[in-house]
Amino acid sequence: MAQAAADMVRTAHAVGLVDEAPDFADVTYPAVKRVVLRVREAGIGEWAAAEVARATPPDAGRLADRLREIASLLEQSPLPATEWHRVLAIFDRDRLASLVGISPASVQRYARHERRTPDQVAARLHGLALIVGDLAGAYNEIGIRRWFERARTALDGRSPAELLRGAWEPEDAGPRAVRELARSLVASPAT
Repeated sequence: MAQAAADMVRTAHAVGLVDEAPDFADVTYPAVKRVVLRVREAGIGEWAAAEVARATPPDAGRLADRLREIASLLEQSPLPATEWHRVLAIFDRDRLASLVGISPASVQRYARHERRTPDQVAARLHGLALIVGDLAGAYNEIGIRRWFERARTALDGRSPAELLRGAWEPEDAGPRAVRELARSLVASPAT
């Protein structure tokens, strides 16, 4: 259950819903409930969140299932209103523009909520936020930025940034391989 809770908190942090560090060692039920309530406020996983937030928690197995469900729903739900801020804390405007395939001026307009983020851009931003969230457990901000620039054997000698160019979709082979590589770092200290 602790792993399910940590994964859900890490994902909520990655998409900008909470500021709590996702790598806290002793995940308490009150802390998890606070995160779940924030997820519910964002309109995600309302039924599962209601079950987790009950005064009397469900049994450990059922609670773990609900937490995995919430994490999965977060992975499927772009949240540009919070993700722009989270990812701009890592990348400058120009680098972020390159990674999501838009102009720096558009990054600024979308991040300031001057314009609605188009669905395709929101999907790329979401994919990038999840990758950054996975890397946050292994690297600091400088390390995360550098990770995107280094050629990787697992990516056939290409850098993650090379595979995140133009109008990519998170489901495309290259971005999927980048996400899988980043996700593998959550469980392993090696790069």
